[in-house]
Amino acid sequence: MQNNIFSGLFVGQNLVELKQVDSTNTFLKNLLSNSTPVPEGTVIMAEDQFAGRGQRDNTWHAQPGKNLTFSILLNPRFLTAQQQFDLTRAVSLGVYDALHPLLGDSLKIKWPNDIYYADKKFGGMLIENVLQGNQIKHSVIGIGLNVNQEEFHPSATNATSIKKILQRDYDLKNILAEICNCIEAYYLQIKAAKFVQIRELYLHHLYRLNQGRWFKSNGEKFKGVIKNVTNEGLLVVEQDTGEQQYNLKEIEFLND
Repeated sequence: MQNNIFSGLFVGQNLVELKQVDSTNTFLKNLLSNSTPVPEGTVIMAEDQFAGRGQRDNTWHAQPGKNLTFSILLNPRFLTAQQQFDLTRAVSLGVYDALHPLLGDSLKIKWPNDIYYADKKFGGMLIENVLQGNQIKHSVIGIGLNVNQEEFHPSATNATSIKKILQRDYDLKNILAEICNCIEAYYLQIKAAKFVQIRELYLHHLYRLNQGRWFKSNGEKFKGVIKNVTNEGLLVVEQDTGEQQYNLKEIEFLND
């Protein structure tokens, strides 16, 4: 279906809206496994996602009809498996740019790809890549964003939403369209091999960059300072013993 509200070239031009689904990522991956071609930029949007997934196999809880839960199909065959974090950066920056006019400089990207306002989380993503040889054939990009929800599951102790921050309701489709437009713009930048600019911008918006904060790794708490993110996406943390690099499963952020 064509959508006038989506002003980009292809992301969001084919929008599939579902009342309920287990996971928009799973739905989109199932579509890809069928013989019918799925256009690049297809967006699957669900009013209710009852088995949404996040990083570290976390479950994403969202009240039906209150939030954005959607997945985007991209085919970044110009990226190698080693460059997949550049896609993570591009998507994170797209979400950031779409929301910054609303939320201002308290908005941050928490490594690797959560969206934070101050010390509260209101968005995250799960990017699942399908490789063909050493190239990325498909990327299924699942994004969950708390928009109009005000009450959260007791386990979500640091959750917030745009409504809780700004005290008003927002139109989900308008925010979706803005996110799709901004993601497309960054996607076209990495397609044009503007990796240095994208990496610098991602670092500039990073949560807790250059701040002395507490972390946990291998059961040990330590104080460190986030200094960088490697090209491949490892977090560089400076501590008393020097700089260490961590992948997602090796380090945990602690609240001071």
